[in-house]
Amino acid sequence: MAIELRSGVKYGSFLSLAVVLVAYWFRSPDGSVLDERLDVLLSSLLRAERKVGMSDVSRPRVAIGFGGCVDIIVDGVTLLNKIGLKATDQPLHHDYIENAEQLAQSFAYFFSPGAASERFVMNDTLFSELVEASRELPGNRWSIGGNAPVMASRMALEGCDVLLGGSFSIDFTDILSQRITVAGNTVDEPDIHLILEYPTGATWGPYTSRRANRYIVHSDDHNPYLDSMEQFQEKLNGFNPDLLVVGGLQMMDNFPFKKGEREALLGRLAQMLSSASPQTAVHFEMASFVDESLLSDLLEFVLPHADSLGMNEQELPNLLSLFRGSNLTVLSDPNPRVATVLDQIRELYRLVNQRHREAGTGRPLTRLHVHTLAFQAIIVKRGSQWKNTMSATAKASLTANRHVCGSPDIDLSKARLIMDESFSISRREGSQRIPLQESRPVSCWDEDGYEICVAPVLVCTEVYQTAGGGDNISAAGLVLQI
Repeated sequence: MAIELRSGVKYGSFLSLAVVLVAYWFRSPDGSVLDERLDVLLSSLLRAERKVGMSDVSRPRVAIGFGGCVDIIVDGVTLLNKIGLKATDQPLHHDYIENAEQLAQSFAYFFSPGAASERFVMNDTLFSELVEASRELPGNRWSIGGNAPVMASRMALEGCDVLLGGSFSIDFTDILSQRITVAGNTVDEPDIHLILEYPTGATWGPYTSRRANRYIVHSDDHNPYLDSMEQFQEKLNGFNPDLLVVGGLQMMDNFPFKKGEREALLGRLAQMLSSASPQTAVHFEMASFVDESLLSDLLEFVLPHADSLGMNEQELPNLLSLFRGSNLTVLSDPNPRVATVLDQIRELYRLVNQRHREAGTGRPLTRLHVHTLAFQAIIVKRGSQWKNTMSATAKASLTANRHVCGSPDIDLSKARLIMDESFSISRREGSQRIPLQESRPVSCWDEDGYEICVAPVLVCTEVYQTAGGGDNISAAGLVLQI
């Protein structure tokens, strides 16, 4: 209760005003104090990243599958306006897109909170219309797309030798790094993904986006079938990788397979993963899944063979909901608190390993990386093969800014810190609070058999591209841990 002063003005009012003024001073983008803090924080993150070097003599060898595509990146609102799609008054979730009305409803559903999403378009005519309209938009960009090629490109850039499993056109393979060897079929027409980007504060009809993100639509012919798996496995044995990465399985989500076809493909994938050498670490990169039966299949065929998992703030509660036996969580808080994410990480880590112990086969989960807009969090089992967790968390954080801003150099005039000044390590009452120290921004501590590291992200304020952010971040974090 506020204390009454003789003047009749409440002491609480003065206190509130003081708090607001102090907060404004320390958070104002024009304040010299904040500029100095960000400069110290960036220097500290760079120093943490540089603590671990990579030698050309012992470059990590990484095998990554599957799939690949050509991304056409456009402004989402501009594209929808070009095809004459009006903003709907009914934001709705759809597992897949059959017509323009469902596209409008689905886009609106994820656009306002600024949540990343990806959907399969069943309607070939609609998808072709979107592609043609995207080709005509000024400022459209074309780039290598798909989880595996994007992660492969990042790892090659960071100094790894990479075996990439996927079916690509000759034009596609010609622009890949020389450190990447492709295993897969050559196709005349690669799959195309449309990346509908939007910045923070973008408007579409009555909707305003709370944060920059993207809505992806695709209508793949090749990727759902993992049609490079045979060639990939043939080269895998002789490649002898330190790390095997699996991604792109969301292309199976709501795809019209024949009965039993998807299960057979995932069964072959499980055989490939189970035959990997014990010295080869296995990482599975999650994505936007809405087909509960597919996620259940992944729990049966893929997760038991993975040492490591990577995901964002939407995918983490989605996977957790499946373990809890509840409905999938399609849309979660796009800006979760650190304590919330850490509790979810602990629970998922425990449930996956409990399932492993009950099954008595496969590999235990020893690493889990969650990337959010505001921070990076990595949990690693003590005594496991994963190393340099602190430096890896710093590198993941820096890579988030580099990718989204489209520059290897971080410009502090285009960055801001949105992580809290301190955070609780759990939502449990009485949990420890850790202050954010600019000189030591990566916070690491030990818990019950594992280490947790958390690093703030210098969030890019002039977005070049959000698509591929998670793949770049996960790949960069893995590079320093193998």
